[in-house]
Amino acid sequence: MAGARRRAATRSRARRRTRAVRRRRRIAALVVAAVVGAGAAGLAGIGPLGDAVRELTLPLRHDDIIRQQAEAKDLDPALIAAIIYQESRFRDQTSEAGAKGLMQILPDTALFIARKSGGTEFELRDLADPDINIRYGSWYLRYLLDRHDGDVALAVAAYNAGEGNVERWVREAGGPEHFDPDEDIPFPETRAYVAEVLERAEEYRRHYKEELGL
Repeated sequence: MAGARRRAATRSRARRRTRAVRRRRRIAALVVAAVVGAGAAGLAGIGPLGDAVRELTLPLRHDDIIRQQAEAKDLDPALIAAIIYQESRFRDQTSEAGAKGLMQILPDTALFIARKSGGTEFELRDLADPDINIRYGSWYLRYLLDRHDGDVALAVAAYNAGEGNVERWVREAGGPEHFDPDEDIPFPETRAYVAEVLERAEEYRRHYKEELGL
């Protein structure tokens, strides 16, 4: 009899624990839903969490340098910001391939830019300086746009995969007028890179108009 009571008490405690766990889970789900909803509203410009969520999902740093370089080199500041986001998430770093800084510039590319732009005192360690890194990356982006007659998709593809690869892909497609990034870029990484940079550029235009001077 005592054993039966103990078993009943054990089952009762187990049921209470189960109900308590379920309640906690429901409360946690409601809290998460509320935070996500508030964050989404904030991204649309509504609610106090907007700035914080935007800072996490679409960060922007050095907007003064980006605006200055965009004006100096006749570039879309949102495109510069999107490339920085895609390359480094606005964090100074060095890749396994040796690309450096916010715009992930390879040493050979940096030396080419320095030679062409008159950077006679440039040293590779200077790429850790956000001002120099964004200046050099913007110069290179302008150079690629000029090489591809202002075609943004081709310039962005070349930024990721190199000029030689993109020029070969354009030839194989029958010329720039026939080139389709979704069809004619054989590197999955570069196809994704181009699509994501163009999408991010649109988001930077929408969410950072004032900061980017748009």
